[in-house]
Amino acid sequence: MKMFLTILFTFALLSSSSHALQQDFCVADLSLSDTPSGYPCKKPSTVTVDDFVFSGLGVAGNTSNLIKAAVNLAFVAQFPGFNGLGLSMGRLDLAVDGVIPLHTHPEGSEVIIVIEGTISAGFISASTNAVYFKTLNKGDIMVFPQGLLHFQFNLGKIPALAFVSLSNANPGIQITSSALFANDLPTEVVAKVTFLDIAEVKKLKGILGGTN
Repeated sequence: MKMFLTILFTFALLSSSSHALQQDFCVADLSLSDTPSGYPCKKPSTVTVDDFVFSGLGVAGNTSNLIKAAVNLAFVAQFPGFNGLGLSMGRLDLAVDGVIPLHTHPEGSEVIIVIEGTISAGFISASTNAVYFKTLNKGDIMVFPQGLLHFQFNLGKIPALAFVSLSNANPGIQITSSALFANDLPTEVVAKVTFLDIAEVKKLKGILGGTN
C-alpha cells in the first residue's frame, strides 16, 4: 500500500508538471476574480498580440503632488499578459526632492535601475532592523528583498527616472504612511501605537486624508 501511494504521488507530480508545460501562457481574464494562483486564463481564441504589449511605461507620470513623484505600474491588472509569469514592472518619475515613501511588496522582490538622475534608495532588514542604503547613479541597479520596507528619493538637482521589475505579476503594495495615517483608526490609538503625540497624528491624518 505504501509503495502504491508513493507511485501515485510521483505520477501526480509528473502529470501536473507535464500539464503546466503544455500551456505557453495564461493571459489574465480580468472580467473574472483573481485567485491565489492568479487570474483565470482568457480563451486562447480571444488572445491577440496586444495582450503581450504594454505602452504605459513610455509616458512620464505627473509629479505635481505631495510626494513630487509618480509611479506608473505594469502589474497584471494593467498588463494581463504578465499573468502567471512571475514578473511585473513599473516606472518611477521623481521631481527634484521627489520621494517614494516607505512601502512593502508582500508578494515579490524588486530590482530598480536608474535611467536618469541620482536616486538614494534603501531597505530595512526585518530580522535586525539594519538599514541597507545607497546612492544610485545612472545605470546602477539595486534589489529590495520581498516583503521588506524600502524607499527611494531624488538626491539630485534634476528630475530622476528609474524602472523597476518585480518577481510577481501581482506583488501587492502597502505604503507605510498611508497605512498609518490615511485610515479611520482613532487618533488616540494611532498615537499610542506609533509613540507620536496626538497633535502630530492629527496633522498627518489631515495631510493624508485620514479621519477620526
